Amino acid sequence: MESLFAYLAARPYPGRGIMLGATPSGRSAIAYFIMGRSENSRNRVFEKTGDGIRTRAYDESRMTDPSLIIYNPVRRVGRGTVVTNGDQTDTIRDYILAGQTFSAALRTREFEPDGPNWTPRISGLLSPDGGYKLSILKAGSEDGAPCLRYFYEYEAAVPGAGRFISTYEGFGGPLPSFHGEPVAVGVPELDAAALAERVWESLDEDNRVSLYVSVDGEEAIINKYGEEKK
Repeated sequence: MESLFAYLAARPYPGRGIMLGATPSGRSAIAYFIMGRSENSRNRVFEKTGDGIRTRAYDESRMTDPSLIIYNPVRRVGRGTVVTNGDQTDTIRDYILAGQTFSAALRTREFEPDGPNWTPRISGLLSPDGGYKLSILKAGSEDGAPCLRYFYEYEAAVPGAGRFISTYEGFGGPLPSFHGEPVAVGVPELDAAALAERVWESLDEDNRVSLYVSVDGEEAIINKYGEEKK
């Protein structure tokens, strides 16, 4: 099991990342962040909504293309929470409300249409009992097709531990997609604000954009542009 903070500090560009797990006392923990290289990607902030958070342009006049970067990363469904790096958040939520499953929802989606990177869609579902699921949908070739769909299910949260998945492994041309099982990481006994600060400090200063953290329902947001919101 790796330190989440050391893992992130060693990787200047993981892209977007999701961590689900539990603190040593058993409190559920969620972290989701976005990074960016282009001005358009960096021109974003997280803000709270009635059932989670959304991304929005920090400066509307500088937004050139909202597709793929404006979406709801986090939405609560009943006592569960969906967290993703795109508009598949809404797909998963709608399927769950219709009595269907996380995996069924994602079988209707694929990686992002941004060749040659073909950015993976990463998704997570935290259940009321503390168990969680993670998924990555990524391209199977340089041309994109076929879509490779991977699903990981953790039936019970392990106190003090979590799993982390990201879109990329680092820089490259094209950007190399995350590979392998979600990384086992330690989750410390911190409140949301303190955990957010530690994760934020671990992300590359030039590329980090926004971060959301929840610990047992207590939330914290840090934006590169704008004040921290809790």
